[in-house]
Amino acid sequence: MSTTTPEPAAAPSPTDPPRTGGDLVVESLAALGARTVFGLPGQHALGVFDALRRSALRYVGLRVENNAGFAADAYARATHGVAPLLVSTGPGALMTLPALQEAAAASAAVLAIGSQVPLAGIGGGRHGYLHELTDQSAAFRDVVKSVHTVRTASQIPSAVAAAWESALSVPHGPVWLEIPQDVLLAPVDVPPVGALAVAPRVPAPRPELIRAAAGRLTGARRPVILAGGGVVRAGAEAELLALAERLRAPVATTFGGKGAFPWEHPLSLGSWLEDRHTTDFLEDADTLLVVGSGLGELSSNYHTFRPRGRVVQIEADLGKLESNHAALGIHADARQALAALVEETAGAEAAGLPAPGAAGSPEAAVAGVLARVRDRLAAQDLGLEQRVLAAVREALPEAAVSCWDMTILAYWAWSAFDPRRTNALHSAQGAGGLGYGFPAALGVAVSDPGRPVLAVSGDGGAMYSIAELATARQYGLPVTWLIVDDGGYGILREYMTDAFGEATGTELSRPDFVALAESFGVPAVRTDPGRLGADLAAALAAPGPSVVVLPARLRMFAPTHLPA
Repeated sequence: MSTTTPEPAAAPSPTDPPRTGGDLVVESLAALGARTVFGLPGQHALGVFDALRRSALRYVGLRVENNAGFAADAYARATHGVAPLLVSTGPGALMTLPALQEAAAASAAVLAIGSQVPLAGIGGGRHGYLHELTDQSAAFRDVVKSVHTVRTASQIPSAVAAAWESALSVPHGPVWLEIPQDVLLAPVDVPPVGALAVAPRVPAPRPELIRAAAGRLTGARRPVILAGGGVVRAGAEAELLALAERLRAPVATTFGGKGAFPWEHPLSLGSWLEDRHTTDFLEDADTLLVVGSGLGELSSNYHTFRPRGRVVQIEADLGKLESNHAALGIHADARQALAALVEETAGAEAAGLPAPGAAGSPEAAVAGVLARVRDRLAAQDLGLEQRVLAAVREALPEAAVSCWDMTILAYWAWSAFDPRRTNALHSAQGAGGLGYGFPAALGVAVSDPGRPVLAVSGDGGAMYSIAELATARQYGLPVTWLIVDDGGYGILREYMTDAFGEATGTELSRPDFVALAESFGVPAVRTDPGRLGADLAAALAAPGPSVVVLPARLRMFAPTHLPA
């Protein structure tokens, strides 16, 4: 059990305004360790927003609720903690659903707190209150981990604590808490909230399963590891490296698991999961250890992966355990399970294998796979795309974080970009909604204002987030926004052209992004592939927000999951 005790609150003065249910909300958040909240005010939520000015919480307001949700998602990913999100009733609440779906897919601990109509209007009575819904919470039940409803002020601290605990229980995820308008506004005559105790659940591995898994791995001739986002979320990178080196097992990372294993390590297969050579290699393992991944669509090369050996799967989300392939399933936190495997395999270092790099060694096998991947790309005339991605990587400082929207350059980054450290690349590949990149980068920048952050969007996705240029300017956040302008929804253009011979609905009118950014007071430059690296580096080195626009029509590498 963990207990967070805030600084003792000053005794209320007789001249102070009365404390309300809104004060109980912000006091509860502070008692649980929150320091920053994201959101957007609305009529029914004004009680909690009024209470913010009487608290020490930092408020970061965005211009669209969905963007506020994306910012909170990335803040939660960056900090491995809970990100409170404050919104209003009805339209404001419903606007968060795409962001909360992404948070659910990425296991980001967003605590969304929404208002409700007055208590008398809850229950479907159709009283005609503004923003009234028959059952607002029902809209969230299929998206979030848990739904919590408050009906009296005295319930607020315990409900906030329960929602916080749910969000932080492994696997992390978004939760929804709603409080009626009149409960938020009602005066309360109770002391300020002190300590709140929470005990987030972390599933521990069963010892007999660890012993069985260790036996299979140490007895394998060709063990291979596939590391997913669960490794990054659990902070299990050191344990993964130790186990891989002990077994001399090649390691591939999913798109969500990028950074979990050193990119340039001799055992690193990178993240080329949409490549048939990688898929074949994973299939050929006599024992495949899958850690922190459910082997979903993107992690299985669009469900074409067919393992021929035995699979051991470590997964904290019980619903994903053996959901796609039969395995020795271990329901556990990735860090605890990998640490147990490292301990269980002590003294069982790989023996009888050729020296690293020698013919027949695991390291040589990895090098062979990566060479075949390079040869496949070289045959497709994709030099522009590779130069652009390399320029982005060269310009990005080692300590920087990048956030990627659903755009062709991001699809390349999933497979080919080296984040150079863990938890340094975030994208919307979990739920796949447009508009993630820029508001997510703002959330990361709020978590650590001392380092630059890069956002990458296409022109279509950028239009979802243009309003947040005002947010970036208002808070002076060090985010550089790279907008790749190809005149439309580029990936959908490719998909439709490949499938139907021509595209429909993909071409877009768009603004002059440079002039538009400058109208917000944000410096901007139009670049080209030759100057991209220098322009990005200059923008990232400058204080505050900036925009770099790259007019370019990029292409995707050919898929390997479709019939020839």
